[in-house]
Amino acid sequence: YGKTFDDESFVLSHDVGPGILSMANSGKNTNGSQFFITTRRTPHLDGKHVVFGAVTDGYDVVKKVESVGTRTGKAKKRCVITKAGVLEGAAAKPLSTGR
Repeated sequence: YGKTFDDESFVLSHDVGPGILSMANSGKNTNGSQFFITTRRTPHLDGKHVVFGAVTDGYDVVKKVESVGTRTGKAKKRCVITKAGVLEGAAAKPLSTGR
């Protein structure tokens, strides 16, 4: 895709609750493969970042990672995610638009 690529869609909402997987950007059409998972409803992100998934299992891991974070962005202690990947055969659940 190159260094950045265009926004794909703003149809899905960040306002449906925690566990939304979204692509971060620094302005219109500046997606660059940086991702985040929300830990609360974040309607203020709608129209700015592209939602493309949701945590359907293992949200407890997200909460554990969040627990070592701080408001400054510096972690309280080292946090390493291992054995990450795609779950083969996992059934995709459709996301609500929240609208």
